[in-house]
Amino acid sequence: MDELLEVKGNILIIYVPEELDHHCAEKIRIESDRILTKQNIRQIVFDFRRTVFMDSSGIGVIMGRYRNINLLGGRVKAIHVGEQVEKILRISGIYKVIAIETEHK
Repeated sequence: MDELLEVKGNILIIYVPEELDHHCAEKIRIESDRILTKQNIRQIVFDFRRTVFMDSSGIGVIMGRYRNINLLGGRVKAIHVGEQVEKILRISGIYKVIAIETEHK
């Protein structure tokens, strides 16, 4: 899991794996919450460059981190979002509360 999470200053970067399913979402949730309680994190960045599949548990982990960091006055963004993941983020409505940077035009 260490390779999925990185802290740079007050930014927590989550390198989302190829498949963000229930099992992986739970690991991200536990580890990111641990970091949020121990460090002064003000932004969470979900890096989707490797991700080709995400189910509803992925939506849940993103929204949960959004709620947690929002309470601390921070923000969340998603970067390197491919077409498939972008569709899921748009359908779910997440794009209304977090910034999304896509890889395509």
